[in-house]
Amino acid sequence: MRKLGCFGLAAALAVIAALFLVAQSWGGRGPLEQPRTVLVPEGASLTRAATAMEEAGAIPSAGRFLLFARLFGSGEPIRAGEYQLPAGISQSDILKMLQGGRTLQRMVTIPEGMPSILVHEKLMAEPLLTGPVAVPAEGSVLPDSYSFQRGDTRAQVLERMQKAMREYLAAAWKKRKPNIAVSTPEEAVILASIVEKETGVPAERRTVAAVYSNRLKRGMPLQADPTVIYPVTKGKPLGRRILRSELQAQNGYNTYAMAGLPAGPIANPGRASIDAVLDPAPSTALYFVADGSGGHIFADTLEQHNANVQKWYAIRRARGEM
Repeated sequence: MRKLGCFGLAAALAVIAALFLVAQSWGGRGPLEQPRTVLVPEGASLTRAATAMEEAGAIPSAGRFLLFARLFGSGEPIRAGEYQLPAGISQSDILKMLQGGRTLQRMVTIPEGMPSILVHEKLMAEPLLTGPVAVPAEGSVLPDSYSFQRGDTRAQVLERMQKAMREYLAAAWKKRKPNIAVSTPEEAVILASIVEKETGVPAERRTVAAVYSNRLKRGMPLQADPTVIYPVTKGKPLGRRILRSELQAQNGYNTYAMAGLPAGPIANPGRASIDAVLDPAPSTALYFVADGSGGHIFADTLEQHNANVQKWYAIRRARGEM
């Protein structure tokens, strides 16, 4: 009996030791010696993910990982994506990461006022995106930062950008103030793109929008320099002074040579510029010019505006710019 008792005790200790080793293998430090990213493709099973982890050196055995996952895991499905694994991550934490979808988030940022030709260049320059994409329609992209994963297509990312613009514009249009100068959401984007290119000072946006709204209502030409530049460069910097011939050009965009809005947007406006057009400041101003400090000074009359222009010229002469 004593021998049987000793044998039973030894067996129990052996089981405890085995369970301890299993627990250590599952929850203890893993074999990965340095951080590494692992891609789990769309539609991959846990078996495929385990194979990828073994190939990356994050787990010692895919088969053993699957066994432990069935014994200790929650049974929740895994999510595809690119995973950033820290050095020494345990098999238990790998499963939690796969099931929680804690994927590596990469971002592509479109600043306010970026023209579509540069949006296209930015998407094409991102090496972790795949597939071709056409230059998007001007004004169809909402400036923001968009997350993507390695292997996403450029078309997928662009569609998210354009969907964001459609949704924001629809919501903003519903909240528009009465008696604004634009009659459709499309016109709002056109005018907002001009406001976006004319000022980078947030506090000025609604007043700049008011100036152009007042001009539209009076049938005055908008006389916005960015609309002259757009047909020449498609929104890229001009890099020189505007030519007299460009100020006189008839092309559907030049607001010096025509009254009303240009034929289309000249950039992709951000939320603040769209909001400014749909709720302009209560101003009667019709003119503005640079004030020398990065902002603008506004005027109700041409006489006031001409005086402000002379002040701006004096500042430029003092700087040696004229």
